[in-house]
Amino acid sequence: MNDQKVIGLDLGASNIRGGLIHGNQLSQIHARRIQNTGTVEEVLEDIYTIIDLLISKDVSAIGIGVPSVVDIEQGIVYDVQYIPSWKEVHLKSILEERYRVPVFVNNDANCFVLGEYYFGKGAGMENLVGVAIGTGLGTGIIINHRLYAGPNCGAGEFGMVDYLDHCYEYYCSGQYFQNVYHVDGQEVFEKAKAGDLQARQWYAEMGMHLGNAIKMIMYTYDASLIIFGGSVRHAYPFFSKTMWERINTFAYIKSLAKFRIELSELENSGILGAAGLYYNSRKEK
Repeated sequence: MNDQKVIGLDLGASNIRGGLIHGNQLSQIHARRIQNTGTVEEVLEDIYTIIDLLISKDVSAIGIGVPSVVDIEQGIVYDVQYIPSWKEVHLKSILEERYRVPVFVNNDANCFVLGEYYFGKGAGMENLVGVAIGTGLGTGIIINHRLYAGPNCGAGEFGMVDYLDHCYEYYCSGQYFQNVYHVDGQEVFEKAKAGDLQARQWYAEMGMHLGNAIKMIMYTYDASLIIFGGSVRHAYPFFSKTMWERINTFAYIKSLAKFRIELSELENSGILGAAGLYYNSRKEK
């Protein structure tokens, strides 16, 4: 990191959040609901509204995380989740033309892991995997102190790997309860907190599936640290036991002895990680 000012933006399913990052400090956080069923231009206007509140002549760059596949070099986003009109949006060029500063675009899971690397529990780690467990299962990867997104921004899509009769995301995210038991995940969480045995059993089942997913990540990337983000991390006490029972069957005992899982404590990892896209680009020069 350096002392330059960077705007970080986190585009979600229903809102856009942004803030100004200066060194280690995040300030001027703003949020706005987006017209997610609107036109491309209407959603862009929502983004402009947040940037206009943050931009100044001493801002060096803008970073934005989006829930989609991204052509990182060109900054083109494709098929953005929950925003039907955003089939192909040349976001980088649109924002650079309007604001005259460099713009960096990537998907939200990659921004999550960059947020942890620069500002959270992964600070300074040479190798790191961030797993965002919410409505979906998203993963970002740091290798040799740099984000690894792959040539098509598709690295780390472990949630899409075939598993049982579906894929890992089907069984290892907040969708699990709706998919398998046709019950809302938030309802299951509240019942588990209240001591409901059935709800806790369902979390135990999800933990077993998640443990298998973590083992796959360990075999693939030899990860020594995985950081959980996303809303489901708050239910960690309900699924950790069965998850670790599966992880402890990992074949390489010495690797397992060095392995740990941490829970993110960042409240604004998406915004911070979006700013981290700029810092990551500086490393690549």
